[in-house]
Amino acid sequence: MTEKIIIMDFGSQFTQLIGRRIRELNVYCEIIPFDRFSSVTGNVKGVILSGSPYSVRDSAAPKPDLSAIRGKIPLLAICYGAQWIAHNSGGEVYPSESREYGRARLTITGNSNPLLNGVPDQSQVWMSHGDSIVVLPDRAVAIASTNNVKYAAYYIEDEETYAVQFHPEVYHSEHGLLILENFVKNICGCKGDWTPDSFIESSVEYLREKLSGDRVILGLSGGVDSSVAAMLLHKAIGKNLFCIFVDNGLLRKNEFNSVLESYRDMGLNVKGVDASSKFLEALKGISEPEKKRKAIGRVFIDVFDSEAHKIEGVKWLAQGTIYPDVIESVSVNGPSATIKSHHNVGGLPDYMKLSVVEPLRSLFKDEVRRVGRVLGIKNELLSRHPFPGPGLGIRILGEVTKEKLDILKEADDLFVRGLKEADLYNSVWQAATILLPVRSVGVMGDERTYEYTLVLRAVTSTDGMTADWVHLPYEFLSKISNDIINKVRGINRVVYDISSKPPATIEWE
Repeated sequence: MTEKIIIMDFGSQFTQLIGRRIRELNVYCEIIPFDRFSSVTGNVKGVILSGSPYSVRDSAAPKPDLSAIRGKIPLLAICYGAQWIAHNSGGEVYPSESREYGRARLTITGNSNPLLNGVPDQSQVWMSHGDSIVVLPDRAVAIASTNNVKYAAYYIEDEETYAVQFHPEVYHSEHGLLILENFVKNICGCKGDWTPDSFIESSVEYLREKLSGDRVILGLSGGVDSSVAAMLLHKAIGKNLFCIFVDNGLLRKNEFNSVLESYRDMGLNVKGVDASSKFLEALKGISEPEKKRKAIGRVFIDVFDSEAHKIEGVKWLAQGTIYPDVIESVSVNGPSATIKSHHNVGGLPDYMKLSVVEPLRSLFKDEVRRVGRVLGIKNELLSRHPFPGPGLGIRILGEVTKEKLDILKEADDLFVRGLKEADLYNSVWQAATILLPVRSVGVMGDERTYEYTLVLRAVTSTDGMTADWVHLPYEFLSKISNDIINKVRGINRVVYDISSKPPATIEWE
C-alpha cells in the first residue's frame, strides 16, 4: 500500500506548495480540508498542518480536532498550525509587537533535533504572520528563534510533534526542503519511492482492472494534461480508447492540423472534428466573458456528445483533471479557495450517460510532464505553454468575430514563433496575445490608420496560482512589435502587460 503524508489545509496560499515540495522528495501526499481527516484511509505516515489567513484567536478560525493524530503519528505544524497547537495546549499567542513578513535569519537553539538536522545556524527562512507564540505550550521545547520571534520552532516532549512559525515550503527558505525531508523521511520513515515509473505501473494496472475491456472516449485539447492522460490510457487499454480532437476555430494558427498529426504519430486512435462554424455562430453578439465561456462549453459538449454517439459501446469519459483542479474545488475558505470553477470537476450533463475516469487527478502539472516523458511523449508537446480551454475566444475582449480571430491568430503566431527563435520560449511559463476592443489612430506611410490595439503577455509561474511578468529584452519586444504592426493588417499599436498575479490574473477574461 502506498505510503502517504496528509496535509491539512487551513486556507493558506502556500498549501499547494507544501504538497509540491513533498512530491519533489518522491513521497506521495494528499491535501485535505482541515475537517476531513476522519475520512482518510490508507498508509498514513505523517500529517502536516498548513498556515492560514486567520488568527487562532478569531472566532471564525479553523478549529481542527487533532485527537486522532497527536501522540499517535508524526505531526509537523507550520505557521498557523504551530500557533494552533500552542493556543490549545497551554501556550499563549498574541499579535506580534513587530510583525514579521519576508526573510529572517534562523538561530538554532537548544539540543540537536531531528527536524533541523543539517540546517546551518543563521540560514534564511520566510516568515508570513501577524501573531506570535509568546508562551510555549505544555511540554514544548524551543529549538529555533529569529531576531523578532523567540519561538520560531519547537517540539513536544514524549510525542513526535514538531512546529515552525516560518514557511519551509517556500523557495525563499534556504533549507526548507531539507527540513521537510527530515520530517517525511527521517521522522515519518517514508521511503521516497513514489516516482513517475511507479505511478505509471500502478495506474496502468488500476485502469486495466477498472475499465475491464470497456470502451473509453476522451476529448483531446492539444494540451499537456489531456495528451498525457491519453497516452496513459492507451498504454492500459489500447484501441479501446477513442480520442476526439475538436477544432472550435479558437485554436492558434495551424494548430488543429499540426497537433492532430502529432497525435497520430503517437499511435493514438484519434478523430479530428471541424466544428469552428458552430462555435462562431454561438458566440455572435456575446461580449461578457462568462457568457462566452458558457457558450463555448455548451457547443463543445453538444459536438462531443454527437461524436460519442457514433461510437458503439462507450461507457466511460476520460478527463485530464489534475490535482490542483481537485484541491481548489474543495478547499476551505481563504486565499486557497476557488477563484473560478474547473470544467474537469464539474460533472457531466444528465443526458451523457457515461462514467468518468480521471487518470491524472493525483498529479501536479510538473508531475504530469515527468510522467509524459517516461511515456515517450515528445518534448515539443510536453513543453507547450498552457492554453485556456475557451482558446482565443477569451483573448479577444468583446464580441468574437472571424475577422478578429484572423487578426489575433497572425499576431499570436508571430509572438510565439519569435519567442522560440530568440530562445526565450522555455523561460516563459505562458505567453499570450490579447486583442482589445479599442481602436486608435496611427500613421503608416502617408496614410492615416484607425486600427486595433494588441497586448503582449508573458509570465513565469510554477503552477498558475501566482505569476510574475517576464522581463523580456527591449530589443525582442521592439522587433516583435514592428513585425506585428508591419505584417498584421488591423493592428497599429502594441503594448506589453507588466502586471503580476495577484492582483491581476494571467488571462484577461
